[in-house]
Amino acid sequence: MERWDRGCLSAAQAELVAGWLGAPELVEDLSWGLTDTKVLKVRVGGLTRIVKAAGPDNHHLHREITAHATYTRPLLAAGLAPLMLHSSRSANVLVLEYLDGDLVEDTAKELDRGLHRQAGKLLSMLHAEDHRMDDQYEARATQKALSWLDRHHRIDPRLERDARRHLMDYSPSPVRVVPTHGDWHPRNWISHEGRLKAIDFGRFDFRPAASDFCRLSAQQWQKDPALESAFLDGYGGDPRAQHPWRIEVLREAVGTAVWAFHVGDTAFEAQGHRMLGQALQNFPAGKPRG
Repeated sequence: MERWDRGCLSAAQAELVAGWLGAPELVEDLSWGLTDTKVLKVRVGGLTRIVKAAGPDNHHLHREITAHATYTRPLLAAGLAPLMLHSSRSANVLVLEYLDGDLVEDTAKELDRGLHRQAGKLLSMLHAEDHRMDDQYEARATQKALSWLDRHHRIDPRLERDARRHLMDYSPSPVRVVPTHGDWHPRNWISHEGRLKAIDFGRFDFRPAASDFCRLSAQQWQKDPALESAFLDGYGGDPRAQHPWRIEVLREAVGTAVWAFHVGDTAFEAQGHRMLGQALQNFPAGKPRG
């Protein structure tokens, strides 16, 4: 007899979800397909739910569980994020309420100034939930970028050389970190009746607030600079002014180019290469050491 999940989950995950929900019916597999994370739209008792699951080595579900368990409270209270109904860290699976609406990415709303203003306001609510000083974040983030460069990739050797030089020359210092989404752009925005809501907290972590500006600054804001102004108006300021922004952008570019290559996302990889070229323009020219 075919399982309700049609083999999308492990047998243990499927059994656990069935125990939580009763008799779920799989409506649609919404997974991106680039990693082993599964996102399933299911129906049970006339209600629609989202089931998310991943393999034992995938840490993104743990991050999402942490986000929903603690830090999305102001968004949830305002109806701007889904409620987590069930979760299991040991099984790496969770169940969320389903949010009505449409993904903003690849629609006309992607460049809507009003939605970007809402996105800024929503993000500020998440960032305001907590804060702390971290004297190791900058060193960890920079070392991670260097470790990406140590992996196989298709970055131009000249750009790799310059990126390594600037990363190695950087002197980390303590930085203020807040709860961040980690992938804040229209792919993770839902619009319903003109109202913006947030989904997918799989990259949640404590980082500098400015880090959540990276994806937008490399994509939509380059298409229409007025979107940046609208976003900042909603956010209530610009945290990039108090943060080593250029090194943040460089680290983001390196990670994007190499990660996308390893998962086979050629379009995202090309964006990473473009981001890297732009990021390096923020640094003074000079001969590499040695």
